[in-house]
Amino acid sequence: MRVAMIGTGYVGLVSGACFADFGHRVTCVDTDAEKIAALTRGDVPIYEPGLHALVQSNIRGGRLLFSTELPGAVAEAEAVFIAVGTPSRRGDGHADLSYVYAAAREIAAALDGFTLVVTKSTVPVGTGDEVERIIREARPNADFSVVANPEFLREGAAIRDFKHPDRIVVGTEDPRARELMAELYRPLYLNAAPILYTARRTAELIKYAANAFLATKITFINEVAELCEKIGVDVQEVARGIGLDNRIGGKFLHAGPGFGGSCFPKDALALIKTAQDHQAPLRIVETMVAANDQRKRAMARKVAAALGGSLRGKCIAVLGLTFKPNTDDMREAPSIALITALADMGAAVRAYDPAGMEQAKAVLPDIAYADSAYSCAAGADALVIVTEWEQFRALDLPALKAVMARPIVIDLRNVYTPEEMAKHGFVYRSVGRPTPE
Repeated sequence: MRVAMIGTGYVGLVSGACFADFGHRVTCVDTDAEKIAALTRGDVPIYEPGLHALVQSNIRGGRLLFSTELPGAVAEAEAVFIAVGTPSRRGDGHADLSYVYAAAREIAAALDGFTLVVTKSTVPVGTGDEVERIIREARPNADFSVVANPEFLREGAAIRDFKHPDRIVVGTEDPRARELMAELYRPLYLNAAPILYTARRTAELIKYAANAFLATKITFINEVAELCEKIGVDVQEVARGIGLDNRIGGKFLHAGPGFGGSCFPKDALALIKTAQDHQAPLRIVETMVAANDQRKRAMARKVAAALGGSLRGKCIAVLGLTFKPNTDDMREAPSIALITALADMGAAVRAYDPAGMEQAKAVLPDIAYADSAYSCAAGADALVIVTEWEQFRALDLPALKAVMARPIVIDLRNVYTPEEMAKHGFVYRSVGRPTPE
């Protein structure tokens, strides 16, 4: 099939490359001419394992093209995906749909023959209705169908998630649209990936509800971790004990410094605002968002406590800046609130991240950056592990201790065990585990 992907951000680029790898002919469209020129050369602007090779192989195969010309790409496409950003709107927290609606207007002008217009962006309930209205108003006689097809991609594992999904949600009640969407995803039939057909509004809500539920699991175990520290219980054992219950499951039950990223924070907030607008407030989700925001900054107090309560004049080394491993994404990363709080307490902060430092410099310009974990730790009064990159799971502990001013480690991801750290002479604090006497 011929596919146009409007937007070459994370979702658009991954989706476009994967559809091309299925054998479809995909044109990814963006208004940024420099970005399109770079992509045409095979230069991928985001860090995602396997994406660079996937893009280059499909460019060579002639299945993946990049363009700034939306009309031509849309006119020849059987399916046009809207994969533009929907950030939180400044001032009120609603999803900013201006990019989605602008894309809809441009698509309307270029439609030629029956075309699927598919919202891949994460959008609030009713957005598909408005996209349809915009196109119908501009082109009353156009032959098209608007479909909701939310993405469920995890940064760092996006290609696998696209090619081996738990489910594919398709929001449409148009038989022609269902047939074309089935053809688009036909290569996944071998993996027995279920396609869930729903009404369009239902599909839009599924995405938000799924993200809010996963974020709630994270926040729940983080609050349990606080209790565990007070009563001398290991949160990892608690998480395993409840996660073995099939009704609960073990995923997203890892205590840490709070969730971040491009999806959970903004999607939870947009869902809250939608619910409030419809006078059906989601109190659990509201509480979850508040608890997560408070937790990120509270981690700085944990660091201060490990150093006797004061950080004035102390050097703190931070390992990991991105919101999770295997990405360079700094959006809503817990490291931002943590480092800001450390600086507010008078600490000098030095940081290292394997992939995210260039992005971090834009939001954390006033800290020092190191070129390795060990140079980051050199002379530090304490080291804080914020993101569980593989590189930080097997540090040379004697070498680390040798370069630090004081052997204090605050492990916000529970990468190490208290026994191992004690054996190497570290003062060690983690999350939701008993503090050694």
